[in-house]
Amino acid sequence: MDYARIILKPKKEESLLRFHPWVFSGAIQNIIGTPKEGDLVEVYTCNKEYCAIGHYQIGSIAVRILSFEKQPLVYEFWRDKIAKAYQMRVALGIADNSHTNTFRLVHGEGDSLPGLIVDVYGETAVLQAHSVGMHYIRQDLAKAIVEVMNGKVKNVFYKSEATLPFKANVDAQDGYLIGDCQGECLATENDLKFHVDWLKGQKTGFFVDQRENRALLERYSKGRSVLNMFCYTGGFSFYAMRGGASLVHSVDSSAKAIELTNQNVELNFPGDKRHQAFATDAFKYLDDIKKDEYDLIILDPPAFAKHRDVLRNALQGYKKLNAKAFEKIKSGGILFTFSCSQAVNKEQFRLAVFSAAAMSGRNVRILHQLTQCADHPINIYHPEGEYLKGLVLYVE
Repeated sequence: MDYARIILKPKKEESLLRFHPWVFSGAIQNIIGTPKEGDLVEVYTCNKEYCAIGHYQIGSIAVRILSFEKQPLVYEFWRDKIAKAYQMRVALGIADNSHTNTFRLVHGEGDSLPGLIVDVYGETAVLQAHSVGMHYIRQDLAKAIVEVMNGKVKNVFYKSEATLPFKANVDAQDGYLIGDCQGECLATENDLKFHVDWLKGQKTGFFVDQRENRALLERYSKGRSVLNMFCYTGGFSFYAMRGGASLVHSVDSSAKAIELTNQNVELNFPGDKRHQAFATDAFKYLDDIKKDEYDLIILDPPAFAKHRDVLRNALQGYKKLNAKAFEKIKSGGILFTFSCSQAVNKEQFRLAVFSAAAMSGRNVRILHQLTQCADHPINIYHPEGEYLKGLVLYVE
């Protein structure tokens, strides 16, 4: 098959020689052919030497690289990539696990499939395209997932209305590509059950990336009064309850999220009076509570910065949020604080938290430095893939 060709400016192939999977628009000298967004294109040096093949898109990232070899990207290519991703999860003990049927099967660049996210919830896989190229091959991807999972996944739900580039102007209606999950949709994580709303919920329906961090929180929860801010559907809350927390309060601005949190707590701890949930603004809630009311606080806000243009404001937001937690937390308390903003790196987030600690004047020590769990792998050639940053802090 003949593909349009992207010709790079002199020396702009150097990042590709280091296997970085992006070509930026500013690196392009000229384009031979007229590719549309989502088309496959080949990338060449200014001396017409082959570099890679990938999906073309309009924007600062012009090409997302899918292979550094010259090869046809047919159904077998996608199936084999998904099979390798699955085999890694099996090797890690994450897939084929009797205690957990929820995991990320494909993590974009981390699995050499930039623009594609696939999360598995029991017998249903939720497929999310972040590039038009992945949108166009969604049926092949769904078929490959079912084939690779060998009957373990029976349904594939497509959820990309909110993730595809707005200007692409493609018809990306959410819905089932294969099968249809009838009735109650429950998933299991470390023997805890939860409702998943992949139809209308955030992301693919649940924050799969915090599984290992939730398990860590459970170890610190015994006898503590716990505040779970930005709780979404309550993941940290029911781990805290199983860990023996004396009380757990869950807070989220979304009434729908609070409803799901209450359902999940009732599913795992029916009739347990230790839990209360509040649909209110996080900053207002922190302002209104008394000092020393909680001795374990979780701050897991949505991304404050989705692009670098708002980075400064985002860092101020993290600083303000953490300063309020330092002000209110009980002496001897533990703070789990996170950033999921890809535009904010580890050093920037740490500096924002350190600045907040300094403002509080309290003695603070780092117990753990956290990231996303292992089924969200980071391609060593693509450090930008480390989007989740977390600190566990002991506050005197």
